[in-house]
Amino acid sequence: MDQDAPPAADGFSSLGLDPALVGALTSLGYEEPTAIQREAIPPLLAGRDVLGQAATGTGKTAAFALPLLHRIGRAPGEPRAIRALILVPTRELAMQVAEAVHRYGRALDVRVLPIYGGQSLQQQLRALQRGVDVVVATPGRALDHLGRGTLNLGSVAAVVLDEADEMLDMGFAEELEAILAALPDERQTALFSATMPRRILEIAKRHLRDAVRVTIANEKVAAGEAPRVREIAYIVQRRHKPAALARVLDMEAPTSVIVFCRTRIEVDELTETLGGRGYGAEALHGGLSQEQRDRVLRRFREGASDILVATDVAARGLDIEHVSHVVNFDVPSSPDAYVHRIGRTGRAGREGVAITLAEAREHRLLRNIEQHTKRKISIESVPTVHDLRARRLELTRAALEEALASGGLEPYRRVVESLAEEHDVLDLAAAAVKLADAARDGADDEEEIPAIAAPPPPRAMPARPARFERPAAAAASTRQPNGDVVRIYIGVGRSAGVRPADLVGAIANEARISSRDIGAIDVADRFSLVEVPAAGATAIITALRGATIRGKKPTVRLDRGK
Repeated sequence: MDQDAPPAADGFSSLGLDPALVGALTSLGYEEPTAIQREAIPPLLAGRDVLGQAATGTGKTAAFALPLLHRIGRAPGEPRAIRALILVPTRELAMQVAEAVHRYGRALDVRVLPIYGGQSLQQQLRALQRGVDVVVATPGRALDHLGRGTLNLGSVAAVVLDEADEMLDMGFAEELEAILAALPDERQTALFSATMPRRILEIAKRHLRDAVRVTIANEKVAAGEAPRVREIAYIVQRRHKPAALARVLDMEAPTSVIVFCRTRIEVDELTETLGGRGYGAEALHGGLSQEQRDRVLRRFREGASDILVATDVAARGLDIEHVSHVVNFDVPSSPDAYVHRIGRTGRAGREGVAITLAEAREHRLLRNIEQHTKRKISIESVPTVHDLRARRLELTRAALEEALASGGLEPYRRVVESLAEEHDVLDLAAAAVKLADAARDGADDEEEIPAIAAPPPPRAMPARPARFERPAAAAASTRQPNGDVVRIYIGVGRSAGVRPADLVGAIANEARISSRDIGAIDVADRFSLVEVPAAGATAIITALRGATIRGKKPTVRLDRGK
C-alpha cells in the first residue's frame, strides 16, 4: 500500500473522481481522505491552479495524482503523449511518486515513467519513444532531456512541483525556470511545499494563475496525548559512529528503533555493519522494489526485526505506532526534518527516546534545533566499556530476579547443594551470574570510544561567505579543507556553461547527499573544485564518474592541490 496517502473510496466518490479511480482506491484498501486531499482535489478537478502547503506524510501524492489522472484521459486509439509532468527533488521520491501514479491509474491504462540521474539514459529514451502519459522527473535529468530534444512537453496539460522548497534548497531554481518556460502557456500548475518562504511565493506568482491556496496545519495531538520524548545527543567522531550506535543500542535496549541516514549508501553500509555486530537490522531506501519495501515494513511492524535503517524520503508517510527510539545517525539538515523524524516516537502519550549522533562541528546545528523546538537536547558522553558492562549486569540481575519470582528452581537446588559442600555459596552465586552474563551478551566490547567535549556556545557568529561563489579567475577555495572536508576536482567549468547549481544538483542527486553538506564551490574555465565531506568523498567520486554534467562526462578525482 502506498505509504504517502491513505485516501478513501466513499469520500472520493463524493468528490466526483472517475469511477475507475475510486475502484482502484477500494482495491488498495483506502478508507478516508486526508485533509490535504479534501482541500486540494476539488479545485484541481475543476482545472484551477493550486498552491498547497502541507507537511510530508499528509497525503500530497494522492492529492495531486488523483485529479491529474482524472483529467488526462486519452481516447481509444489516440497516440500517447506526455500529458502531465511531475517534478520532484530526488530519485527516491521520483520512484515513489511514479509507483503511486501507476497504482492509482492502472485501470485507466495510464503509462508513467520516472526520469532521474543514475538510471540508464538509453532505457529512458526507449520508454519515451514508446510513448508515456505521465513523466515524474528530477529537474536536472528533465533539463538534460530537453537539451537533447528527447522530452517533448508540447502536449502537457498539467505540471506539478512537489517538495518545491527542497528543490530550491538543492539549487534547482534555474532548472525549474527553464523547464516551466518550455511548457505550454495554457496548462494547469500545482505547487506543493512543506514551507512557504518568499522564493516559493515568487515562483508561484510568476507561474500560477489565480491559484487556490491550500494550507494544512501540522496535526495537533489531543490533550493528554502529547508526545513525551527524551532527546539526547552524543558528540562523537564520524569514524566511531557505528561503534557508538551499537553501544547506545546496548545501553538503551530499545524494543524497536528507526535509524535515519542521509544517503542510500549509508543505509546499506550501516545495516551491514549492524548485522555483523549481531543486530537484526533491515534497510529501507528508494532502491528497493515495492515488494521489498512492503516485506521490510511488515517484518518491522510484526517485530521480526527491531531496527529499521532508512533514508528520510523512503520513510516518508510511515505510520508505525510502536517505535520506542529514533536515532539520527547524522544531525538532520533542518530543524523541521528533525521534528518530523522524532515525531515517530513518543506517540499517544507513550514515552519515546530521540538520539542524535553529532560531530563536534555540528554543535551549532543542535542549537538551531533547540531554538526551533523550544526544547533542550541533553548533550551526553558516549557510554564507556565500563558503563556497558554495568548495564549488562543490571539486565542479568533483572533476569535473575525474574527467575526467582517465577519459581521452579528445585532441580537446580540439588546442584547448588552439592557444590556448596566444597565452595562458598557467594562464590557459587557469583560464578552463576558470570555464566548468565556471558550467555546473555557473548564477548565483551573492549573498544573504547574517544570522548569529545562539545564546543562552548560562540560569543558571536562571524559573517559567512556565500556558499556558491563564482571567482573572477581560476581560484582555489578560500576555505581550506580540514580533517572532515576534502576537495574534489571535476573536469568541466565555465567554458562548458557549468554553474554552481549544476554541480550541487549533480552531487546531490547522483551521490544522494544533502545540498547542505556541500561546501565552497570554485568554477574555473575548464574545471571546478568542490568541497565535500571526507567520509563520503569516495562514494561521491564514484557516482559522478557515471554522471553527465551539461552534456559532458567529466573527469572526477580528489583535488591534488596544484
